[in-house]
Amino acid sequence: MTAPLSPAVLDQLFLEARTYNAWSAKPVAEATLRQLWDLARMGPTSANCSPARIVFLVTPAAKAKLKPALIPTNVEKTMAAPVTAIIGFDLEFHEHLPKLFPHADARAWFAGNQPLIETTAFRNGTLQGAYLILAARALGLDCGPMSGFDNALVDRLFFPEGSVKSNFLCNIGSGDTKNLFPRSPRFAFAEACRIE
Repeated sequence: MTAPLSPAVLDQLFLEARTYNAWSAKPVAEATLRQLWDLARMGPTSANCSPARIVFLVTPAAKAKLKPALIPTNVEKTMAAPVTAIIGFDLEFHEHLPKLFPHADARAWFAGNQPLIETTAFRNGTLQGAYLILAARALGLDCGPMSGFDNALVDRLFFPEGSVKSNFLCNIGSGDTKNLFPRSPRFAFAEACRIE
């Protein structure tokens, strides 16, 4: 892993990739969603804690279940997207550390420390959600990540066991450029970074 990626790949992952609000009807195969996870799960997390839990909504019934939790401006684009991923994080991730991080008693680092559990789960689940976006783009899919929904309702509907909490949603498929806004500005290096 010493050679930089080609400009075409950098364009696909970052420079030309956009957040889509309109979608073609082309479906995303289940095999592609499985491949998407197989890529995203390889990104680093603290002590390999891997707290992300994803629900891929692909059926009309699943989308209808989500609809009441969406703010009005997110309804049409979400109903039209071939896939809507609910990216959540598991507050019981530490129970899996004997399997995921077997060379140390990492479970003991977290057990009984709820603030550390919550911070670690949210941070690393968010990272895994970002890996999911990059993995989707790497597979030639477009993404529309978003907030703008009732987290508590989504949690009751899709994570009723209570240990998993929703973080954000991401529409996935083949984007349609009809509602694509001009790219918004980004901070230059000097505005956001420093080297010490």
